[in-house]
Amino acid sequence: MAAKKDYYEILGVNKDASSEDIKKSYRKLAMKYHPDRNPDNPKAEEQFKEAKEAYEMLTDEQKRAAYDQYGHAGVDPSMASSGGGFGGAGFGDAFGDIFGDIFGGGARGGQRNNVYRGADLRYNMEISLEDAAKGTETKIRIPVQAKCETCNGSGAKPGKSPVTCGTCGGQGQVRMQQGFFSVQQTCPKCHGGGKTIKEEDKCGTCHGAGRVKLNKTLSVKIPAGVDEGDRIRLSGEGEAGVNGGPTGDLYVVVHLKPHEIFQRDGGNLHCEMPISFSTAALGGEIEVPTLGGSAKMKIPAETQTGGVFRLKGKGIKPLRQSEHGDLMVHVVVETPVKLTEKQKELLREFEISTQADSGKHSPRNKSWMDKVKGFFE
Repeated sequence: MAAKKDYYEILGVNKDASSEDIKKSYRKLAMKYHPDRNPDNPKAEEQFKEAKEAYEMLTDEQKRAAYDQYGHAGVDPSMASSGGGFGGAGFGDAFGDIFGDIFGGGARGGQRNNVYRGADLRYNMEISLEDAAKGTETKIRIPVQAKCETCNGSGAKPGKSPVTCGTCGGQGQVRMQQGFFSVQQTCPKCHGGGKTIKEEDKCGTCHGAGRVKLNKTLSVKIPAGVDEGDRIRLSGEGEAGVNGGPTGDLYVVVHLKPHEIFQRDGGNLHCEMPISFSTAALGGEIEVPTLGGSAKMKIPAETQTGGVFRLKGKGIKPLRQSEHGDLMVHVVVETPVKLTEKQKELLREFEISTQADSGKHSPRNKSWMDKVKGFFE
C-alpha cells in the first residue's frame, strides 16, 4: 500500500498555518477538484477526498496535535468521517461556503437570501432603413411574467402570509446523506424560498406563484442612426423578480429590413446605378436616389462599369457619431436591348470605325489580349 501523503502538503500550507489559512486553502482545492466540476477527470474525486480528509484532521485541534506528534499513526482513519461526513462541525460551514461559490447563494450562518432578480428579456425588432436613419417611435407587445397585483407578489391571499417551510426550517436547503458524502440540496418543498403557503391561503389569481403571465404593450423610441444588432435597453420592463426581487430589463435588438436600393455599411450607403452606353462614353449628368430625395451627379466621359462615385454627406449619421457618411454610387454600363435594324446598323458602323485603332479606343481589351498572347507564347 502506498504511503499516505502529508496532510499539510496536500493542502499546500505550512505546519504553523492558522485554521483560517487551512480553510482558505481547502476551499480552493475543493472548488478545483469537486467531482461535479470535473466529470471527465477520474482522478479529481480522489484528490477531492484527500483534501477533505486533510481538512478534517487539521481543523480538529486534538487530531492535529496527535498528527503533528505521531504523523498518520497518531490518528485513527475512521475518525475522518466521525463528524457525519460532510455534515461534521466546522467542515459543514466550509462546505456550505464552497457550494455558495460554485453554485451561487451561499449558506453562511444558516441564512440564505432567496430574493432573485427577474429575467432579462429580448425582443427582436425589424425596422426599415429609413426609420433607422431618422429615428422613430413604435409600440411592441410582449409576453412577460409580471408581479401579481392581487397579492403584490407574495403569493398569498390578502390578509394571509407565507409561513416558514417545515421541511428545511426556512433555510431553503436540506442535507441529503449519500453514504460517505452529505450533499446540500435545494429544498423540494419550498424550492429554496424558505417559506411555503398553505393551499387554502394561496392567492386565487396567481395560485401562489406571486407572478402572472400577461401581454404588455410598450412604447419604444428608436434613436436616429441605429444599426444592425444595436440594443435598446428598457429598464425594469423584463420579468418580475422572485420573492420581491427587482424586475429584469427588456433589450430590444434592432434588425434592418433589406432595402430595394441601398446597402448600408456603417454610416455609408451603397447603391448600384445603371447608365447608358452613350452616357458612359460621352459623359453627362444623371439623377441619383438618396434617402433625402434625388441628387444630381456628373458622369465623366469614358466611364467604365464598376466605377464608384462618392456623394459626400448623403449617407447616414451613425449613432454616437457627429458626421453623416457618404453615398457610394457603383455605375453599371447597360448594354442596349431590343434594337431596331437602323440602330443595329449604326452600331456596326461604329464598331468598324473603332477597329481601325482598337488600342486607342479599347485600351483594356488590348492589354488583356497582350497578356493572353504572352501566356500562350
